[in-house]
Amino acid sequence: MKIAFLTPEYPHQKTGNSGGIGTSIKNLAQGLLAQGCSVRILVYGQTAAAVFEDNGVVVQQIKNVKLKGLSWWLTRKKLERIIDELYDQQEIDLVEAPDWTGITSFIKPKKCPLVIRLNGSDTYFCHLDRRPVKVINKFHEKRALQNADGLISVSQFTADLTNQLFNLNKNFTIIPNAVDMLLFENTVSEVTVPSEPMLSLPRRQAGGVEGARGLLYFGTLIRKKGLLELPLIFNYVIEQSPSAKLILVGRDACDIISGNVSTWAMMQGLFSREALENVTYLGGIPYSEIKKHIEQATLCVFPTFAEALPVSWLEAMVMQKPIVASNIGWAKEMIADGVDGFLVNPKDHSTYANKIVALLEDSELQKQFGIEARKKVENKFSVEIVAKQSMEFYEKMIDKI
Repeated sequence: MKIAFLTPEYPHQKTGNSGGIGTSIKNLAQGLLAQGCSVRILVYGQTAAAVFEDNGVVVQQIKNVKLKGLSWWLTRKKLERIIDELYDQQEIDLVEAPDWTGITSFIKPKKCPLVIRLNGSDTYFCHLDRRPVKVINKFHEKRALQNADGLISVSQFTADLTNQLFNLNKNFTIIPNAVDMLLFENTVSEVTVPSEPMLSLPRRQAGGVEGARGLLYFGTLIRKKGLLELPLIFNYVIEQSPSAKLILVGRDACDIISGNVSTWAMMQGLFSREALENVTYLGGIPYSEIKKHIEQATLCVFPTFAEALPVSWLEAMVMQKPIVASNIGWAKEMIADGVDGFLVNPKDHSTYANKIVALLEDSELQKQFGIEARKKVENKFSVEIVAKQSMEFYEKMIDKI
């Protein structure tokens, strides 16, 4: 089986910055390779056209067409031609694309099946973040869903809300995101924190990231992920546990609602003086370094308002780190509250903090949650399981031709 992924991002130094979509595609690609599939990544929006190999995956960089007023149309037609050519040359059997901004809204391959996997559209995230969505984005996203040959969603919550937001009644096959369990094996190694973080922004350094009372957040610093709630939560934590440390890892994002002010700058004003002294912000770091920060942490915190099925949670879970996370929608499909983590409304700052403190003070509960979390990933979210589920779905789509 020969699978192609059409995507705006892929985690490789040649293709630029990448977020959750790129990480989930890379994880699945490696799983498909292990099952004997060939995989090609079609990365559009690149500065130059090129083809290279990344650990067995063929990565094809594609430049967008630039022509005022027609770039969106011409780029889609270019992508359509590339897909048709690859299919005719028997290089691919099927192409999968994300729902984000509806890139496939005017792409209709002649024969190649086209599948969309929901990781959260712009319409979806704007709704969860309580922001207006661009009309053009919503138009393209709906049209892409209507025209797809097959539909996958990483969570039932995302599928149901997508149908509601677009006034659709589509059948989505639920196949979650995956994590490479070997890559995120917990080795508990000694780690030295980089003296020069990649992101040269103002940051407050605490006394070090080591220690037995470390809270870790990793991901983009942005409002929709609850980063403006986290300082208020941590203020309560410090009142009960003065030695607690909070480590933040991820690039800073400008807050659209507040006039493009730095989220990190906004956060600093929300911490109490005592809490801020115990905060370490490392900025953006290479993805390959995330694992060592998870290893050092006592627990991970994710007070987010807008996700589909976050890979970052899976990475913490597979490394047996207890999680205190948001209780919204998708979360209940990942974590059973009180069994393999805690789920709390991010707006309930004192309750959220109490759950964190309860874990900080109970090493046995930390261990119990960690063991149960890893077991859940093994049974439901491993690359091997998700790759096999995806292949079964692809085979059905290909057999329809």
